[in-house]
Amino acid sequence: MWNDTAFTRRFERRFPIVQGPFGGGLSSPRLAATVSEAGGLGSFGAQGMTPDRIRAVVAEIRALTSEPFAVNLWVSTADARAEDVTRADYDAAVAVLAPLYAELGVTPPPFPPHLDPSFDEQVEALIEARPPIFSFIFGVPSPAILDRCRSLGIRTIGTATTVDEARAIDAAGVDAIVATGAEAGGHRPSFLRSAEASLMGTVALVPQAADAVRTPIIAAGGIADGRGVAAALALGAAAVQIGTAFLACDESNAHPSHKAALRAAAQGPGTLLTRGFTGRLGRGLRNALADALESPSLARLPYPFQGHLVAALKQAALTHGRPDLAPFWSGQSAPLIRHHRAAALFDALVHEVAE
Repeated sequence: MWNDTAFTRRFERRFPIVQGPFGGGLSSPRLAATVSEAGGLGSFGAQGMTPDRIRAVVAEIRALTSEPFAVNLWVSTADARAEDVTRADYDAAVAVLAPLYAELGVTPPPFPPHLDPSFDEQVEALIEARPPIFSFIFGVPSPAILDRCRSLGIRTIGTATTVDEARAIDAAGVDAIVATGAEAGGHRPSFLRSAEASLMGTVALVPQAADAVRTPIIAAGGIADGRGVAAALALGAAAVQIGTAFLACDESNAHPSHKAALRAAAQGPGTLLTRGFTGRLGRGLRNALADALESPSLARLPYPFQGHLVAALKQAALTHGRPDLAPFWSGQSAPLIRHHRAAALFDALVHEVAE
């Protein structure tokens, strides 16, 4: 019974398969509900959302499924250097990107009057909405927040990129820990050391983390089919988290051009780790924009300012049919994508592992 694990017992799931949460508007209530209805754990990334929107999203998912689901927040919503960014710094970064704005015929975005909602604002709304599961990245919430979750019956899942981070999350008393390897798409949510100093691969990270903590480990990074699930379970994980393969499904909120690029990844130039998309290190598809943002002459701003600059490029690029100038997140497993529907992907995972 490969699906009888500490994770499935603790979270009352039929299968130890978690759909990764996508920030930046890429998650959808329909995708989260589809995965949960299939017996896994659907997730929704609420990064950057207002408190009112978080409450609304929880209600939307609840209207679609009575099964458990997770809502994800970032504990750190701005880099330490963000407070020091001046209008002159911002204007200098805009000037470097001016050729890209001109090519797309878009006016550079103005200096943002305020940053995204703080974690404190967001988590207050989330706790008020009481989703079954609260997952988090980029740090560990305070003991007071985790105690409130426990008192309300909200399960918690933290995310680690190193063994030391797994130990820190374990000490906080969460219900599961995602051990995410360097192969994973999207942001590298390291919090004890820099992301560049925390690039452990999934095969190395998962067994070491499983040996180091008492909490069930969820393996993430480079997993897109039944072979990856079986391998992760053999390494000591109690579940797996799959992001890129679900991001490419029709039910996600990714733009059709993003999904098409993921599905064609086997013929593409692969992925890269870059701070160019948002100011924080993340893995995405290599294209003309990614290469331009990796230029040594580029003065990248800290998160979220860099993301604010690039978001305007993305919107214009997708409007004008220029996917080569849009930032597309992707893990290294994208060439393994075979399914367009989340239910079909989930069924294939279950059958492949059983075989």
